[in-house]
Amino acid sequence: MGNLTRIAFVLLSSAALLSSPLVAAETGRITGLGGVFIKSPNPKALAAWYQDVLGIKLEPWGGALLRFDMASHPPHTVWNAFSAKTSYFAPSTREVMLDFAVDDLDAFIVRIKAKGVEILDRVDKDPSGKFAWIMDPDGTKIELWEPKPH
Repeated sequence: MGNLTRIAFVLLSSAALLSSPLVAAETGRITGLGGVFIKSPNPKALAAWYQDVLGIKLEPWGGALLRFDMASHPPHTVWNAFSAKTSYFAPSTREVMLDFAVDDLDAFIVRIKAKGVEILDRVDKDPSGKFAWIMDPDGTKIELWEPKPH
């Protein structure tokens, strides 16, 4: 990505999302989330952290292609707007929070703690599954989610 100050985490929509229209059966509609782009004062270092700590494989162009594991990933991607006054993103002061689905939250936490990542909080009894929260080096809060089996 050269001198661009963003990192692309391209999320490919699942087959279930692509096969069910979001609004109506007409053309000219949203079919899924195509990517997440983040500004960073040091994009290469941030991308390296995501690769080293979270295990996100970087492509030669500098970003990542995140493919759904249809056996374990839920058949949807969530989009939601929060109030500007929400404390849900705290301690981050960023305007976005990333949510990554994981197949085994316990194993993932063991791996990232070994790399020095602090777990901000953890919830194991949510109706949607298990959650944990961390921060990336730029101060973006990351939600890690092990969905309940579908």
